[in-house]
Amino acid sequence: MSLSRRGLLAGTGTAAGAAVMGAAPARHHPARVRTGFERLAADGYRALEGRRVGVVTNPTGVTADVRHIVDVMHADPRVDLAAVFGPEHGFRGTAQAGGSEGRHDDPATGLPVYDTYGVSGQALAAVFTASGVDTVVFDIQDVGARFYTYIWTLYDCMEAAALAGKRFVVLDRPNPVTGRAASGPVLDKAFATFVGREPIAQAHGMTVAELARLFDAEFLGGRVDVRTVTMSGWRRADFYGSTGLPWVPPSPNMPTPDTALVYAGTCLFEGTNLSEGRGTTRPFELLGAEGIDARWAAAANAADLPGVRFREAYFTPAFSKFQGKTVGGLQLHVHDPRSYDPVRTGVALLVTAKQAWSGFAWRPDHWIDKLTGSATVRTLIDAGADTDAVVDAWQNGLAAFRATRAKYLLYR
Repeated sequence: MSLSRRGLLAGTGTAAGAAVMGAAPARHHPARVRTGFERLAADGYRALEGRRVGVVTNPTGVTADVRHIVDVMHADPRVDLAAVFGPEHGFRGTAQAGGSEGRHDDPATGLPVYDTYGVSGQALAAVFTASGVDTVVFDIQDVGARFYTYIWTLYDCMEAAALAGKRFVVLDRPNPVTGRAASGPVLDKAFATFVGREPIAQAHGMTVAELARLFDAEFLGGRVDVRTVTMSGWRRADFYGSTGLPWVPPSPNMPTPDTALVYAGTCLFEGTNLSEGRGTTRPFELLGAEGIDARWAAAANAADLPGVRFREAYFTPAFSKFQGKTVGGLQLHVHDPRSYDPVRTGVALLVTAKQAWSGFAWRPDHWIDKLTGSATVRTLIDAGADTDAVVDAWQNGLAAFRATRAKYLLYR
């Protein structure tokens, strides 16, 4: 296997790339995408030869037959697997939003598991040093939105690896909502948090390997000894359903690829007093609050947004906002994913919710500003701007990010 620093590994998602890797034919999906891990394993783990390895992963780090990669590598004498690093929700996924599993030994493998959630910089570098590994491997399924924290776990781990003098290897997986284009506002660095460390678009349209290349070159000064193991068979226009890969919920409130499709827009409702559907079986597809009636769904449909329709809906969250209370609102039904724009839709739903329901309010801590990356969306909506005016406000920054992004793309 040929690896280059901050480089592409053997191919750009083509059939020829798979042939170079010597990957075995898929058992059930002849055209199935092969993940970075599968290509690494098919090559006999040569990229990890002679290395003491630690893996940053969660329940999504699975093979095509849903075995966890930690279990697979632990059982393989060709890999010296010494540690696991768990993100938000934990390595085995036992924690809810805003939680993690803490330091423990994994019952299945006996491996030490270190908690990375809420740890960064020199503190995280110290964790890597204490673990005794010399190579950190990252394999987590992302969902394509800036405020989904796993990409910032990637960023923090890359920075810490550089500080600790560790090699960093990223095993790529598909962007489930395609990698066709970036959309939405770009973060203003003054609003940086763990739901957005650096100025990228709200829907970035990149894979984690592509983001790793961008992070290193644009934000980390090229200091990371980062290598990427690409997929084969994935094209930028592919939605997750066409990959042939099993979907494992990356977090408790991301149950299906349908959730990921809407999330980059409807997660904005975390910054309001409306429920974003947590505590239901359709989080981020159901939105509502006490006092909302059919007028909101009617207003949303009147906006004539491409690819989506809205149904008047009533639901009772089992936890989170309005726990145990019946609320009114709407459900998104995406009928044409290729024309659907989740970020524009999210803004339009904020605009119409404020118009249709007198009780609409932002969270007092202005969390919406952290999610959108600045105060612009909130202040424009409060001033009575329509959806077009809000979307127009971020176009210059988005154009600049798209130009930067193009330099780091690995697939056609």
